[in-house]
Amino acid sequence: MTLPTITATRYVLPLREGGSLPGVVEGNDLGTYVIKFHGAGQGPKALVAEIIVGELFRRLGLRVPELKLIQLDPAIGKSEPDFEIQELLIRSAGLNLAVDFLPGSFGYDGSAGNPGDQAMARILWLDAFVANVDRSWRNTNLLVWHKNLWLIDHGAALYFHHSWMPAEKFATLPYDASDHVFSIATPDVPGVDAELAAAITPELLTEVIGLVPNEWLEDGDRERYLDYLTARLDKRSAWLPGGAR
Repeated sequence: MTLPTITATRYVLPLREGGSLPGVVEGNDLGTYVIKFHGAGQGPKALVAEIIVGELFRRLGLRVPELKLIQLDPAIGKSEPDFEIQELLIRSAGLNLAVDFLPGSFGYDGSAGNPGDQAMARILWLDAFVANVDRSWRNTNLLVWHKNLWLIDHGAALYFHHSWMPAEKFATLPYDASDHVFSIATPDVPGVDAELAAAITPELLTEVIGLVPNEWLEDGDRERYLDYLTARLDKRSAWLPGGAR
């Protein structure tokens, strides 16, 4: 199983949020996407995290915009008048990540209503599992689209892979839920623990890790991701928000 691959046909505009400078592009399938560049600040590892985390969350019932791989011709970059963007486009020639663009969506700020105790607890549990440090009220990385909540931007998760800290250290690394947008759901997290832990099987992890393109990985990386995430699942009493039940 692989992610669909498309080709960028036109660069539309930059999204000047954060340091990675994603942009909106059109694809040869007539779709519109947010493109995440392998040549941006944290390189392809951020895209690896986007795929593993996004596809894991999707399989566990959360809404994540569809992900595709997208080929970028450097010729698109050469016609861009903004030097910073032109440089990024040329540097990112080749395979990048495309995230389905949700027209008319807006950032979640609480005004759209409470998504429910269990939904908040599931999101908090999963963010703690993948060590996602980027879901605070300052930057929720949540969109409201057609009255539903959608999760985006998971490139800051799985940060162990930037230095490959020892797997046993990551397995028991505490998660600070106090800054999480759904920190109020902390008491409800133990109630969803057994269900989510049982659903994250080695087969499921192998499937989502297998969606990452070879060119974004080094030899042995797939096995490392599986080992690290399996170890963290086994040691969840050390990081579970709200404490183990």
